[in-house]
Amino acid sequence: MYLKDKIALVTGGGRGIGRAIALRLAQEGADVAINYFRNRAPAEETAREIKALGQRAAIIRANVGEVDELEALIRTANEQLGGLDILVNNAASGYNRPVMEQRVKGWDWTMNINARAALFGAQLAAPIMAARGGGHIINISSFGGQRVLPEYVLVGASKAALEAVTRYLAVELAPMGIVVNAVSAGVVQTDALQHFPQWREEFSQRIAEIAARTPAGRIVTAEDIAGVVAWLCSPDAFMIRGQVLLVDGGFTLGF
Repeated sequence: MYLKDKIALVTGGGRGIGRAIALRLAQEGADVAINYFRNRAPAEETAREIKALGQRAAIIRANVGEVDELEALIRTANEQLGGLDILVNNAASGYNRPVMEQRVKGWDWTMNINARAALFGAQLAAPIMAARGGGHIINISSFGGQRVLPEYVLVGASKAALEAVTRYLAVELAPMGIVVNAVSAGVVQTDALQHFPQWREEFSQRIAEIAARTPAGRIVTAEDIAGVVAWLCSPDAFMIRGQVLLVDGGFTLGF
């Protein structure tokens, strides 16, 4: 349990990849604050599982795309759990539409949640981490930040921005003892896949097709992503800085 006595905050931590990350960090000994925005019930269930592991859990509602709510989120996590050592920027949103159907409101919404929150969340979290001797920030990206996917322009652009933010944070926060990296998820088997037009029908068949095209022999799971996130917070990953680790089982090698 290499994260014993550490305190983590996972945005969007109630479901999917965020839930898996929150549970894995708790398994490694961390207390975890779980952020959610719309649906409290999954966050409560994740908190119950964390407590069953013997760790503390806090549930905090906030739209991380709003700076005042983001500030309240960081402050509340600090107050309720007594510090902050790990920040995982996992919460994401966006409008999956073709380029010609996008609107300014959708651009602002997507960028604010997926990219801006990572920058200003880091600003808010860094002094708390520094006071405790340093910490880790992990940003969750997507291979759509580097590849063109159907109807993914806004999310893809926001993830590319997030990866750039990761590099700047890694350099400028290093003197404060803060290690910053990103994990880029390939096609991950979660409910979020069904928001993509190409996945809305014949879901099981498409999962099988992706698995067949993946050199590792199966589709990526949320737990695969969580394991890499937890490892990046370990002493073994201390010298990895500003990197975007692609976790896709080799799928994009032949993309």
